Amino acid sequence: MSAITVNPAVSLKSDTLNIATDEYGLLTDLYQLTMGACYVREKCDRKRASFELFVRRLPQGFGYLIAMGIAQAVEYLQNLHFTSAQIAALQATGIFTNTDRRFWELLTNFRFEGDLWAVPEGTALFANEPFLRIEAPLWQAQLVETYLLNAINYQTLIATKAARMRDVAGDRITLLEFGTRRAFSPQASLWAARAAIAAGMDATSNVLAALKLGRQPSGTMAHALVMALNATEGSEAQAFNAFYQVFPNSPLLIDTFDTIAAARNLAAKVRSGEMQVKGVRLDSGDIAAISQEVKALLPDVAIFASGDIDEAEILRLKTLGAPIDGYGIGTKLVTGAPVNGVYKLVEIDNIPVSKKSSGKQSIAGRKQIWRSFENGIITGDRLTHISELPNSNELPLLECIMHDGELLKSLDDLDAIAKRTRNSVQSLPQAVRNIPNPETVPVKVDM
Repeated sequence: MSAITVNPAVSLKSDTLNIATDEYGLLTDLYQLTMGACYVREKCDRKRASFELFVRRLPQGFGYLIAMGIAQAVEYLQNLHFTSAQIAALQATGIFTNTDRRFWELLTNFRFEGDLWAVPEGTALFANEPFLRIEAPLWQAQLVETYLLNAINYQTLIATKAARMRDVAGDRITLLEFGTRRAFSPQASLWAARAAIAAGMDATSNVLAALKLGRQPSGTMAHALVMALNATEGSEAQAFNAFYQVFPNSPLLIDTFDTIAAARNLAAKVRSGEMQVKGVRLDSGDIAAISQEVKALLPDVAIFASGDIDEAEILRLKTLGAPIDGYGIGTKLVTGAPVNGVYKLVEIDNIPVSKKSSGKQSIAGRKQIWRSFENGIITGDRLTHISELPNSNELPLLECIMHDGELLKSLDDLDAIAKRTRNSVQSLPQAVRNIPNPETVPVKVDM
């Protein structure tokens, strides 16, 4: 065992906590590194290990999940490495004083050497079904747990909620992602925008996310503009006119003061030909009742609704016959009960292993998910060891997309993922798609 000389002066301290690709190596929990060091000491770090990421239970009120975040998993695995400064900073902590020198050599020369098996993004999954599997040297497969869970759990939550909203709204309604200010971090806001669009929403208000995704950002206006121009220029009507002159195709937010009065004034301007209003947004009050009144005044104008909208509220408004053409959805899309995915060792050195803890059991062995259909509707899933053959009516869901650290094929674009998401949801039994009290699809375990 070799002692390591540490330099206590080495520090990565910074006033900013923005994430750079070069920092992926340290973006992990400490115990991933300490376990890696232990594997090195026991000389088992190179043993082939398989870890699977899955949920034991669906979140309350969900009948399914939509897998999302695989693209970020690939990007992470392709770029994961350690710089000399990061290694020096780890050494300077004093935590790794008794670590074998070979551990530092592994970090210095790190390149992901494993395989990634995953379901295609946009696939509907159920409890105990792997979203992905990592097959790699034990210490590498262990190291990547934290980031993979972060990327998959959050994007899967957003994608599932977005898919449920699209399912309730139908294909005609416009759904806009407005969640940046409520997302759990600036990074999360980018992932939320991507997951929402990949699950069927039309656009995001997040300018950076939209442009990075090759999309047009979409939005309206805020109450502040109406209040500011009303105060300085004399009327709400002048505020609308000012915005209209610059952005004639953007919806006007009409509920800052008196919604119906604002709609009535706009209707007069539309009739006189002074304005050609394309849309209005309602953000407060009894949306069902107000939208009916606004539609009567502005029959040819699209009505958008926002303000604590979720799939249950869309269903309620639809049931009441509210003439809503689109929704801007923020808080209840990007927050909520978490997807509690876990990442568990299922096989090492060809030995199946499982966790036996009460309420936290796992299923040993590398798995394949076999899905069966009848008339285009899922009738059930079957979990088997990867070596098992399918029944005649079954299709496999997990596929190898990285081998020895190399990507085997191009990843799908957002349009393809959104189409898969919609097809996945429409293939579910209606009881599973139910919003108030969903059922789930049975998963048979043949292991």
